[in-house]
Amino acid sequence: MTSRSLRFPQVGALVLAALLAGAVAGCGPGREQRPMGSAAEMPDQEVSDFVLTETDQGAPQWTLHAKYAATYTSRSVVVARDIRVDFFDEKGQRSSELTAREGEIQQSTRDMTARGNVVLKTTEGTRMTTQEMHFSNTQQLITSSKLVRVERDGSTLEGVGFSSDPDLRRFEFKSQVDATVRTRNGAVIETRKPQ
Repeated sequence: MTSRSLRFPQVGALVLAALLAGAVAGCGPGREQRPMGSAAEMPDQEVSDFVLTETDQGAPQWTLHAKYAATYTSRSVVVARDIRVDFFDEKGQRSSELTAREGEIQQSTRDMTARGNVVLKTTEGTRMTTQEMHFSNTQQLITSSKLVRVERDGSTLEGVGFSSDPDLRRFEFKSQVDATVRTRNGAVIETRKPQ
């Protein structure tokens, strides 16, 4: 059985902070940029320091942290800004960390989309970068149709049509693969450009 938990600041402090923020925002020349759906759509709820944890039979699978999050009930989505997602292995140890400028979480499935300077780093040192990636919660699968770069032990792979587990142990590219393979001392042993 899968359980989910949300942590929100105290409601009274949140309401007071929202009222003060609205008053200050109305007086200043600039407004804070917030992730939003459409121009006319307003969030049903907004929070700072948002945390969402996904567990499986009590064991953590991942935890999302965001500096700001907004809930849109009509679309069943949470839009978050300045996100960090910690992924955990089967032993409950943190195995990788994903950071991005913003993200969207589907409330019913817990599937995620991360956008803007997306970086996934494993505890073993593998690093993946792209501008947009999707995470399927049920499949525990990361995918991207954008250009993706993976760096491991001085070697680099770039390509399009990327898919992987969150730990970057098993990944593949579908097309336009550019590879530079290095030895442990840094010597290039192979460079392959896309055909």
